[in-house]
Amino acid sequence: MTPRLKHRTLSAAIVDQLRLAILNGTHPAGTQLRQDALAEAYGVSRIPVREALFQLDAEGLVRITPQKGAIVSELSVGEINDVFELRAILEPRLLERSLPAFADGDLVLLEDIQARFIAATSVRDVAQFGILNAEFHMALYRHADLPRTQVIVASLLQTSDRYTRVQLSNAAAMAVAVAEHAELITLCRAGDKEGACGLLKRHIETVHRDLLRVVEKGT
Repeated sequence: MTPRLKHRTLSAAIVDQLRLAILNGTHPAGTQLRQDALAEAYGVSRIPVREALFQLDAEGLVRITPQKGAIVSELSVGEINDVFELRAILEPRLLERSLPAFADGDLVLLEDIQARFIAATSVRDVAQFGILNAEFHMALYRHADLPRTQVIVASLLQTSDRYTRVQLSNAAAMAVAVAEHAELITLCRAGDKEGACGLLKRHIETVHRDLLRVVEKGT
């Protein structure tokens, strides 16, 4: 293994651990992430830590400034609008292309993810909320022959993870998400493309509105 490849492997592992720590609130918004302290904590040099922080900066979870270094980003109204407006456009398009190719196995997969999502919400397993939500949405689009759009949406869902956890911290919001996922499965089983795409768009818009209310209350 070359030194560069080793650094990339370490960097990827550190990205995963830091991302999870930010998403689960271990590193709250405004926290300064010091390279030397992180390198010591992970038992590595500063090089893979620096690469990991640059990756998290690209994802919007961290903001790197010359004066303070890496700071965990605040919840951003601008980012919420950008991400969820794009999702409301792109995801119904993916579902429209994917749904005609659905088979029984696809519905079984959705039901399995839904069961795990319900289990996570019942015990308020915040770490799983965003992961399972993204898994559910991408399973809806698995047959869409639009690979570039799928990559974009996967990235948007990853960015949404932090916001989804915030929104789903409310019990009423969790109940709505569970109910709407179940209704999406029902519409997909019926092959109702128009109904499923319409509900999906409303589902994303509901989360968008809820998040804006959360951020406004916190400011």
